[in-house]
Amino acid sequence: MEPFYLTLFLGTPIWLWLVFVGLVGLLLAFDLGVLNRGDKEIGVAESLKLSSFYITLGVLFGGFVWYQLGSNAAAEYMTAFVVEKTLAMDNVFVIALIFTTLSIPRRHQHRVLFWGILGVIVLRGIMIGVGATLVAQYGWILYVFAGFLILTGIKMLFIGDKEHDMGSNPVLKFLRRRMPLTEGLHGHAFVVKRPDPATGRIRRYATPLLLALAMIEIADVIFAVDSVPAVFAITTDPYIVYTSNIFAILGLRALFFALAAIIHRFEYLKQALAVLLIFIGSKVFLADLMGLAKFPPALSLGITFAILGAGVGWSLWRTRKDAARV
Repeated sequence: MEPFYLTLFLGTPIWLWLVFVGLVGLLLAFDLGVLNRGDKEIGVAESLKLSSFYITLGVLFGGFVWYQLGSNAAAEYMTAFVVEKTLAMDNVFVIALIFTTLSIPRRHQHRVLFWGILGVIVLRGIMIGVGATLVAQYGWILYVFAGFLILTGIKMLFIGDKEHDMGSNPVLKFLRRRMPLTEGLHGHAFVVKRPDPATGRIRRYATPLLLALAMIEIADVIFAVDSVPAVFAITTDPYIVYTSNIFAILGLRALFFALAAIIHRFEYLKQALAVLLIFIGSKVFLADLMGLAKFPPALSLGITFAILGAGVGWSLWRTRKDAARV
């Protein structure tokens, strides 16, 4: 009888899933228990160090994937990791707007982001599980994902995105009407007990921190509509899809505080990301035209780096005068 740890789950031995889950659990415990034991502001320098730490871990896990599953799987993992990390930068704009609109001070932002990322891990798992089931049962759905990415990239490239007005956001207005809210913060608490003004009974009230957390979770579900199809257009292996997603998201909390200060230097990254989405969607059709089962993973990774590198380099060059003035 085959040992339990060698049993396949979604096409991958269970022990590989356990290694990943254990590593993520340790990282979350370290983050909450060591890095965030007290409320404090995270500076740009500390943010950059933490971001480098999480990016390094993500790359090292890619080496583990190479060792266990081969070079093609590792190339797919790294491509998905880089794409997800880049797409996560869009989240930074929205998260910053949420914090500004709800007047969340910097010393509490890291706590909201930690629990937000924990929720994202669960939500992405559900969405990826549904996506993997659809792709396995209906192979044509992959072409729908690819077409959607191409259209999204063209829209970003030629039409652009509307500016976010978080104050008039209908979801935020709905939550404010439906959730009993306190006027201000109560330390770092998400929920507090207060007497109801009408009845005098003690009831639970949400603080603005819980409202910010709910908005971040909803925003991630919206962003996942782009990011999940993008990863499935790179690989249909659920293990590669989920691990690359989660390792890219784990460092988002640290990345937020660094990018919030220097995001103006990446003015043309959105255009590069649009081109990247068009390429990722197109390569699904290109593989068929070339008579290939799959577009070469190593070539895909090289093109991904080239597109993003060009976007970052051009952005830094065009904004160099602004940086000099600062």
